[in-house]
Amino acid sequence: MKVKVLKRNVADYVRESKHDIHKINRNYNPVEHPFEAEREYKRALNAVKLERVFAKPFLGALDGHRDGLTCLAKHPSSLSTICSADASGEARVWHLSSRKCVASWAAHTGVVRGVTFTPSGQEILTVGDDKTIKTWDTNTWSDIPTDTIVSKGMVNGISHGVKSDMFATCGEATQLWTKGRAVPTRTFQWGVDTVHHVKFNPVETHLLGAAASDRSILLYDTREVGAVRKVVMNLKTNAIAWNPMEAMVFTAANEDYNLYTFDVRKLDRPVNVLLDHTGAVIDVDYSPTGRELVSGSYDKTVRIWATDAGRSREIYHTKRMQRLSTVAWSLDNKFIVSGSDEMCIRLWKARASEKLGIMRDRERVALQYNEKLKEKYGQHPQVARIARHRQEPKHVKSAKAELKLIKESSKRKEANRRKHSKPGAVPYIPERENHTVDEME
Repeated sequence: MKVKVLKRNVADYVRESKHDIHKINRNYNPVEHPFEAEREYKRALNAVKLERVFAKPFLGALDGHRDGLTCLAKHPSSLSTICSADASGEARVWHLSSRKCVASWAAHTGVVRGVTFTPSGQEILTVGDDKTIKTWDTNTWSDIPTDTIVSKGMVNGISHGVKSDMFATCGEATQLWTKGRAVPTRTFQWGVDTVHHVKFNPVETHLLGAAASDRSILLYDTREVGAVRKVVMNLKTNAIAWNPMEAMVFTAANEDYNLYTFDVRKLDRPVNVLLDHTGAVIDVDYSPTGRELVSGSYDKTVRIWATDAGRSREIYHTKRMQRLSTVAWSLDNKFIVSGSDEMCIRLWKARASEKLGIMRDRERVALQYNEKLKEKYGQHPQVARIARHRQEPKHVKSAKAELKLIKESSKRKEANRRKHSKPGAVPYIPERENHTVDEME
């Protein structure tokens, strides 16, 4: 005769120490859990609701400037150091961790048009309306520059090479300078109009992008080649940002409320068009991962985008924030810095509901589980609706409705023209091909 004996192994249910969590026996057989999908769906719904509850992206404001912000620069190696400059000619260096101003000095007489750190972080270069390029030592914080170069024409922007002692300025032409020399090494000119923005490629370090006021985006090779490509848009481009992970990809912030992502190898049409802003887009910056980008606009909002999406995933705004003039994404991929017309620098979280500081293991595991649930059930209508919903300022909402009306009207007009014209007389033009006028080599 067989006798069934109940046996218990103490290690299966007793904690090793009082600090451990209680052990719970679980049966993973799906037959025993008929409502598992329903339970997971409810958890996903709760997780996405809690994400919106805890979405508090604004961290703090840094005030001290006496005029509207014009430019920002990130320190290449110190995560918590940024330099800002304003329209009164003052430059300030900030320590973001303590939210204190480390140094401030009168850099130029008139508007400061550009500021950048050297790759070592030992010096800061600034350009202004007084036609000078000045170099400042970051170790002494003196208000007397270590070097001053007087330019022949107006200087509208500056960008430093990533691994070299070369830097580029723009104005009546794009000029390439070498440290220690008082005259430009090379001058690039294509067309007659003013160039107002210039940016070095962080990966292909000899590649230089520039935006001109004749609505064109120019690409230069700083080796012996010179001007390489030029693409003309419908409206002026205000700023460009290179993707730090994809050498040939850059995004342009345009006056027509949109952002355009281009591939250098095929400039006749953008790879992606980002449509959500209701005002001219003034500045754009990539995250260090190259998967997201941030933009600041005249519609008084900061928007965050995934590089492969056409709509923004996040909108940041405050009651007091005015028109944005500059934005930057921190090198640790956690924070966003914005500068605006009302003399204030604001610090934001890159992910609105992310918890800052040290997390316990259980908390981290629970958050990871919630992320997976949101990913799994993200296509369900209720979950998607809550995840997508954002509070927008009234002026943005009304401007959006107006833009929608304008677009619908133009589409209706085009459809009517097509209907009453000879077949093929009014061609269908895709959205991506609708914004570029010409490409030149």
